[in-house]
Amino acid sequence: MQIQYKEYENGGMFYIEQEQRNLAEITYQWKDDSTIIADHTRVDDALKGQGVARQLLDALVEFARKNKLKIVPLCSYVEVMFRRDQSLADVKA
Repeated sequence: MQIQYKEYENGGMFYIEQEQRNLAEITYQWKDDSTIIADHTRVDDALKGQGVARQLLDALVEFARKNKLKIVPLCSYVEVMFRRDQSLADVKA
């Protein structure tokens, strides 16, 4: 499974697609020039329990670090992971 990326005018998403079907995604919206809001994470039942949500979060965190951005964890999954994993503290807004 390869994580893909799409950027939109007001945000973007990291996602996994198979046979033209979106199976998992994490989306964000721009808050300002240096901050994004992680607002949604979804994983299809077929992929649950395989660490896919974490892989998507890791892709978002890598994007934030590369672009010197902070992440506001609006999505409940991202919020929980930011509380549990101190290695993500550098990107938390």
